[in-house]
Amino acid sequence: MKRVATGLLIVMAAVFALARAYEDRYPALAYVKAFAEAAMVGGLADWFAVTALFRHPLGLPIPHTAIIPRNKDRIGETLANFIRENFLIPAVVARRMQNIDVAGAAGRFLQTPAGEGNRIRAGASRLIADIFESLDDERLGGIVKGAIATRLRKMEVSPLLGHALASAINEDRHVPMLEAAIRWMARALDANEPLIRDMVHKKANWVLKLAALDTKLADAIIDGLKKLTVEMSTDPAHPVRIRIEEALVQLANDLQTKPETRARVEEMKDQLLDNQSVSLWIDALWQRAREAMIKAARNPDAVLAGKLGDVMKAMGSTLERDARIRAAINQFARRAAVGMAASYGGSMVKLVSETIRGWDANTVTGRLEAAVGRDLQYIRINGTLVGGMVGLVLHLLDGL
Repeated sequence: MKRVATGLLIVMAAVFALARAYEDRYPALAYVKAFAEAAMVGGLADWFAVTALFRHPLGLPIPHTAIIPRNKDRIGETLANFIRENFLIPAVVARRMQNIDVAGAAGRFLQTPAGEGNRIRAGASRLIADIFESLDDERLGGIVKGAIATRLRKMEVSPLLGHALASAINEDRHVPMLEAAIRWMARALDANEPLIRDMVHKKANWVLKLAALDTKLADAIIDGLKKLTVEMSTDPAHPVRIRIEEALVQLANDLQTKPETRARVEEMKDQLLDNQSVSLWIDALWQRAREAMIKAARNPDAVLAGKLGDVMKAMGSTLERDARIRAAINQFARRAAVGMAASYGGSMVKLVSETIRGWDANTVTGRLEAAVGRDLQYIRINGTLVGGMVGLVLHLLDGL
């Protein structure tokens, strides 16, 4: 477009020269000369105006030229203020978000069957997989494990354990665990019967051994313990079971209310987190989770084709059909967007202004000229043609 505009200016100069040379022989060429003369004036004036925006015309330091390079910081501030006042004000964001159905869009997206050309899902999946594979596994794993450990250390688990235990007891969900513990005790008793007999034999004095009473004592102990486990497993009202349940109730209450118990549990938690085996276990969990996420991201259609896909589709259908849930989600999205605008709008605007301020003058000039330069060259072309028409009209009026 620069070449077209400049070429048109050169053409007008050639037409002017030819018309002036043959004007005496052909008087009608005076109108052509007037058109070409005014066109050159208009084209040169607009060339000066367009060039003065980005640089000094012909390199001459004429006042009020090279406007953009000299005022790039002010332009950055003005652009940043424009973005803030028209896009990042909480009231503006809230008004725009009122017409956006985030929940409905999410519902339709979740219901999209796998393998139907969902470019968003495919692109997002590739991006997630590439990110997880490119990040330093050791450093990222350390960050994740450190975050988990820090969160667990800050979280007081005693009240949670106490509340969970109390809820389980109130709903009799502890009974299967108690019966499983009784069965485990019975199996442990059978497996360790020789050990019990050996312990009784070692503890018995020589009189009992001489009379072979240590064997009978061991038999009595083992038989009594076996009878106890059988009675506990068959009788829900057995006194020992009742005492165990009372102890569990007391433990649930102590975990929630007793400072000494809570302190001991927290100390045990810290010791557990400091254990190397627990660290290795968390590391193994992270590796399996990372591999599963990469595998799922590499083949999202296969993952979403099974039960997970059915669950996602059901969620999407619920989002579209349930007006109450959709309204709640849309309200949450609107508040989140407004909150981000209020909290981070200033930072976003500052990023724009500081980025432009950090550019050198040539960078600003080049980017803006590349964005609007074509239209500015049309201004030069229009200036040439409009200038010629004005010159022709003035020549006609002068002749009249």
